[in-house]
Amino acid sequence: MKNQNVPNWSQKITGLAGVIGASALIAFPAWAHINSNTTVTNAAQTQQVAGNMKPMAAPASMAATKDIVAIASSNDQFKTLTKALGAADLVTTLQGKGPFTVFAPTDAAFAALPKGTLENLLKPANKAKLTKILTYHVVPGSVLSTSLKSGEVKTVEGMSVKVVVAPGKVTVGGANVVKADIKASNGVIHVIDKVLIPADAM
Repeated sequence: MKNQNVPNWSQKITGLAGVIGASALIAFPAWAHINSNTTVTNAAQTQQVAGNMKPMAAPASMAATKDIVAIASSNDQFKTLTKALGAADLVTTLQGKGPFTVFAPTDAAFAALPKGTLENLLKPANKAKLTKILTYHVVPGSVLSTSLKSGEVKTVEGMSVKVVVAPGKVTVGGANVVKADIKASNGVIHVIDKVLIPADAM
């Protein structure tokens, strides 16, 4: 179904991609502490990322052939996210060519929202608000962990989210990145432990 609340995606992403490339995406070594078992491709080079956090339980070969929605819907920790994407009519969009970078909240992150918040957001009357929140978790382009640095990153929603890079830790909008570089055929997923809420969304 076509979402009347979301402007032309291709036009919006084209405009934002330049901002991302110019101001927020340069390689840095701090992410070397993030993920001990994920092989990350950075330009023409593949490197092993060291640390304590583990990738999602899916072979890299499968992740490379499945789109973002397919990966999320097949993983038990993204049941709520998958449901929310359907309610906001964003499934088709995130199955598209992209590429997209999705900061994906887990079911536990959604469960931590104030009581009644999720239920209200999933109501048809609040579709525009839900869309605003979900697109705030999406950045144009395929942004691997090796291409992030501290600073403001513009989201598809239109507002910027703050990325903070520290030794062994990365946060996005105050949420911890707990699993990085889940590669999809149309982008990449980074798992976060908190739902990001734009300042004017609630």
